[in-house]
Amino acid sequence: MSASVRANVSAVASVSELAAATPSTRDRYVDFLRVASLGTVVLGHWLMAAVTTGGDGRIEVGNLLAVEPRLQILTWALQIMPVFFFVGGFSHALSYRSLSRRATDGRSVYPAFLRARLQRLLRPTMVFIGVWGAAAVLLHLMGQGGGLLDVALRLVAQPLWFIGIYLAMVAFTPPLLGLHERFGWGAFGGLVAAAALVDALRFALDVPFVEFLNFAFVWLAIHQLGFLRADGRLTRPYLLAGIGLTGAALLVAHGPYPLSMVGMPGEKVSNMAPPTFALLCHGLWLVGAVEWLRGPVARWLERPKVWRTVVAANGISMTAFLWHLSAMLGVYGALLAFDVPLPAPASGAWWAQLPLRTAVAAVLTAILVAAFRGFERPAARPPRANAPRRSAAYAGPVAALGATLCLFGVLGLSMVGFGGLFEGRSALLIAVQVTAPTAVAMTLAGWLLVELIGRGERSST
Repeated sequence: MSASVRANVSAVASVSELAAATPSTRDRYVDFLRVASLGTVVLGHWLMAAVTTGGDGRIEVGNLLAVEPRLQILTWALQIMPVFFFVGGFSHALSYRSLSRRATDGRSVYPAFLRARLQRLLRPTMVFIGVWGAAAVLLHLMGQGGGLLDVALRLVAQPLWFIGIYLAMVAFTPPLLGLHERFGWGAFGGLVAAAALVDALRFALDVPFVEFLNFAFVWLAIHQLGFLRADGRLTRPYLLAGIGLTGAALLVAHGPYPLSMVGMPGEKVSNMAPPTFALLCHGLWLVGAVEWLRGPVARWLERPKVWRTVVAANGISMTAFLWHLSAMLGVYGALLAFDVPLPAPASGAWWAQLPLRTAVAAVLTAILVAAFRGFERPAARPPRANAPRRSAAYAGPVAALGATLCLFGVLGLSMVGFGGLFEGRSALLIAVQVTAPTAVAMTLAGWLLVELIGRGERSST
């Protein structure tokens, strides 16, 4: 038996064992939502991408929804990221409370919490950054560039914005969980009111830069709903869905908000960047809808084959998310290399070609996942008997600094792309100009801080 076959058999056995060992108390629906939300994002990106060759021969990347505005209503179902952040809030609450219960010496569990929650996220992300960063350096030294390569170096980093927002949610979990435990729905209501106030200041009074605050208020409000679910307090999801859907519809119909719940090229206002109150209402509608469906889907997940599929997908979901745009651009690169015409977006030929493009992108993604999946579930390191004991006085602040550096690093890189490593391109990130080299350095430094502090805390508890 070859090594690759043995590895595949081992992986299957591992998935089967994990599925069989699932405790009866585990909320399988949460795992399903995590996989389904990331899968929907991947599929949506593949469907929306419209790569064409301009009249001057330059490669242009458009958006199907900009070409066919009537399809933008689909984003009210397919803009599923609020569900992932909602699930994150649920998982973070359980994880932090579990660590707190196990702590016996009164020391802060924050560094260990950060490392435990961020390890699976940051390890594959750092590998992704390393591979594409090395590719950018190599292409620069070889004098290669132009065409689809330039597009790829800019585009593949864009999904890192999601990693940055998720980092912030993890970092803010302890204080916001404390507010939730004290005020319950009031803590969520405070974030909703803050998001509404930001949009009022932005659109009614034209206050500059205030809109960026909603990167925090909107997404953290959705995250806060996960805390409420963890405590069993989302008892009437149909009301949440109805309020959210009605609110989003009224805001789009009578306010300054666009129909699309994802960003469109050339839009004066985007619901996504920065997030708007309309997007928050959209998030409420989605959370309410998926909670409403929990019962029948949870029963479906009790089937062994279905649950094994979810377990397998959960083990590779972040790797697939990171590499799916690379696979998509690989498909277009192959089409260009073989002189296959790229039809006009939304034309008959474009729709006819779509199933093949999607299938090949899925195959390429699977190959990339097979190559990099090992970084998503790193082997646990045993505690070191002689590990130095970290001072509780500085472990928490240093861990928070590490998370902050990672946050700004990946957000900055998502804005400037890997091509910016040598072009001197910069982007304004919360009133600070960030370049690609600076973003990579911040991400690496932050990751190392979280790893070192968190490992030391764990080994000395």
